[in-house]
Amino acid sequence: MPQVTIAQNILAPNETIATEIQQTLTTLHIRTLNIMSSPGSGKTTLLERSIERLRGKLNIGVIEGDIETSADAERIEAAGAQTVQINTQGACHLEAHMILDTLTKRDLPQIELLIIENIGNLVCPAAWKLGEDLRVVVMSVAEGDDKPAKYPQMFATAQVLVLNKLDLLPYVDYDIEKVKQQVFAINPNLRIFELSCRTGEGLDAWYQWLVGFARGEQ
Repeated sequence: MPQVTIAQNILAPNETIATEIQQTLTTLHIRTLNIMSSPGSGKTTLLERSIERLRGKLNIGVIEGDIETSADAERIEAAGAQTVQINTQGACHLEAHMILDTLTKRDLPQIELLIIENIGNLVCPAAWKLGEDLRVVVMSVAEGDDKPAKYPQMFATAQVLVLNKLDLLPYVDYDIEKVKQQVFAINPNLRIFELSCRTGEGLDAWYQWLVGFARGEQ
């Protein structure tokens, strides 16, 4: 008797909810970013700088994902953005139903840009859609220049890469051109921002892009 293989997309329920989220936010004219990275890349600091700089120019809301604690959410609130904390209690990624639950806890019509700060790793979050318009990967030069080759799915599914902590380049063994070669071999259309949150290098271009994205110009 022949064997029959049954294959099922285990992410299908998540993708259905993600589509619902995206449709709702699009109707409200809210643009959404899903920001991912490994721990310590500086994505929370990047959000702090962005919120502080764009205060009064852009209404930003943040969904803050962490395994434990509310430390990052408190930093984002202090910077001036509406923030909702999600603690996953051990789960290594956010899922669409978590985002859907949080949307009832914020004043959505007042938001122009919704930023989801995902759980810190370069593996699990890549597979889970959250209703975002674009995905941003933040990578610091302190992490080593082999990350795109080791974690290709993260870079394949993103549209923007932020290379952070350029101020550390004199002190680490990191080849930016090697990283770009790896990245563009995986995703030729990836947009790259090179910056330092500590010195401010490159941040103006990032801020300008955020505003343009929120207003539908990107």
